[in-house]
Amino acid sequence: MGLFERKCSLPADGTPAGAGTRKVALVGNPNVGKSVLFNALTGAYVAVSNYPGTSVEVSRGSAAFEGGSWEIIDTPGMYSILPITEEERVAREILLTERPDVVLHVLDARNLERMLVMTLQLVEAGLPVILVVNIMDEAERMGLEIDIPLLAEKLGIPVIGAATAKKRGLPEIRKAIASYEAARHASFGYSRRLEGDIAEIAGQLSGEYTLAKKSLALLLLQRDEEIAALVAGKEGERASSIAEKVREKTFERRESFHLDLSLERKGIVKGLLAGVLRTPEKRRVTAGERLSSWAVHPLTGVPLLLAVLYYGLYQFVGVFGAGTLVDFLEGTLFEEYFNPWIIGVVNGIVPWEIIRELIVGEYGVITLGLRYAVGIILPIVATFFLFFSMLEDSGYFPRLALLVDRIFKKFGLTGRAVIPMVLGFGCDTMATMVTRTLETTRERIIATVLLALAIPCSAQLGVIMALLSKAPGALLVWSACLLLIFLVVGLLSAKVMPGETPMFYMELPPMRLPQLSNVITKTYTRMQWYFMEILPLFILASVLLWLGKITNFFDKLVNWMEPVMAFIGLPRDAAVAFIFGFFRRDYGAAGLYDLQAKGLMDPRQLVVAAVTLTLFVPCVAQFLMMKKERGIKTAGLIALFVSVVAVGSGWALNRFILFTGIL
Repeated sequence: MGLFERKCSLPADGTPAGAGTRKVALVGNPNVGKSVLFNALTGAYVAVSNYPGTSVEVSRGSAAFEGGSWEIIDTPGMYSILPITEEERVAREILLTERPDVVLHVLDARNLERMLVMTLQLVEAGLPVILVVNIMDEAERMGLEIDIPLLAEKLGIPVIGAATAKKRGLPEIRKAIASYEAARHASFGYSRRLEGDIAEIAGQLSGEYTLAKKSLALLLLQRDEEIAALVAGKEGERASSIAEKVREKTFERRESFHLDLSLERKGIVKGLLAGVLRTPEKRRVTAGERLSSWAVHPLTGVPLLLAVLYYGLYQFVGVFGAGTLVDFLEGTLFEEYFNPWIIGVVNGIVPWEIIRELIVGEYGVITLGLRYAVGIILPIVATFFLFFSMLEDSGYFPRLALLVDRIFKKFGLTGRAVIPMVLGFGCDTMATMVTRTLETTRERIIATVLLALAIPCSAQLGVIMALLSKAPGALLVWSACLLLIFLVVGLLSAKVMPGETPMFYMELPPMRLPQLSNVITKTYTRMQWYFMEILPLFILASVLLWLGKITNFFDKLVNWMEPVMAFIGLPRDAAVAFIFGFFRRDYGAAGLYDLQAKGLMDPRQLVVAAVTLTLFVPCVAQFLMMKKERGIKTAGLIALFVSVVAVGSGWALNRFILFTGIL
């Protein structure tokens, strides 16, 4: 979903921006292109917020086309109108309570038979459905032929073939939304016995409902507690007799009802596809499919992952972003040109020494805050988000989730957790927020602990890579320490935290070359979001450090931390980087960059400082996000645990290096 897009003028409660605005809800399985279609309809100006009473995010945007004004709602992924997960409950709640004027059901053309079962349910419910058969380009490449007009005739609803990632079908979708008129749709019949059961229950329903009574009866027979409560509230005195009839029918068919219904629906879908879907006798295997199979098989997937990490994270983000770009912006542009110029300007204009210190002093908002944000952090974050957007648009992440699912289960997680983990390499604050997409509280807490402890953000990672690459073996020691701690803490968390690891299932989008326009749009919106967040914090940190200096509180804090630094074998000045790190992790890494430039630490101290700082307390933004997502008690315990592990690991690593002399 659109976690990074910019805000629009929609009110906080998600109501339409104008009196004549109508609603369009996008529904469908995850990874079928809903978000791509949502962005194409709305642009980058959307509002993202939790649905009331849940931790599930819903994206809303406004659009104007064909002379009309529309509110577009991107609902969480759902597989059925009968909800199992919290995301599915929210998606159905939107359909029930917000009563969209149009429901766009987006499905994957390559999995038409499986996904049409939900289309059947939506049509059966009497909702204003338009079917978007997406990813047609990949289906055609596989040799599949789909008769869209015939499918529309059989379903009795508008059906559009599309490839939204390539802008194909967008004009037709807009036109279909604008011209949609409710009409009689196709009616699908079940076996005589099931139709009789449905009729007995539906005949007793007299209230006004969003869903058709046939659909309500089926949901009651499937023991949908939310629908049962809804019916009880609307039917009054009749509710008890309806509940009794449902109990009677479910008891009669208690052993096989769900299986029977599933088989009947699959039979209906097969009938719908007769003459609609034609498959080649020998299906062509595309290059994308071959790469997809390599990405999920351990023998080929692990080397592919290592290659992605080496060329993407190390070479592109670490060497190019944190090395070449930072050297130019911070070393040349700021140090040689901008800082001397701005210091001269401020010294010539401002007569008060204390104010000059605030603006261009050692901790000045320009000479330190702006230099760190623009000269050190910005190029690293920019290269990471570009790399992240390319992987995301290629369809690699769901394959990576399948690849690591077996390993993650050892930590009490599923492959779904790979998204916040990878995103943590961009920004741990954002990644902590994204843990809300995990299914259980247990998973969310374990993922939050691992993010707070052993996942460095892109800016911190880039600076540390640039620092340690100058000391032979230091980068390898740092990487090995973080991996070891990640594994140990993950395994212990899975043992200590009660609960079972949930089942994991993920839809696979096509594997394809990233679209340049999509990559640029995603990178730009994420960069804007990130930079608008970090620049004020860097300026605030500079002001606080300046206040600490003029009040001597900063020196007292450094003195207080001096025994801790000595305990792990670091010089007193290293405390400055740790204080910086509380404001932001990348701020602390940039502090290490300064200490290294001044020659204040040898390779041993540098790697000990890098490991300890990476593991150290989360930055204030991440801590506040942990407090919001997990509660103040859990966030405080995580911060305390992380601090103890960080200092203990720093001490152990320092003793190990001194004993072995490996650096």
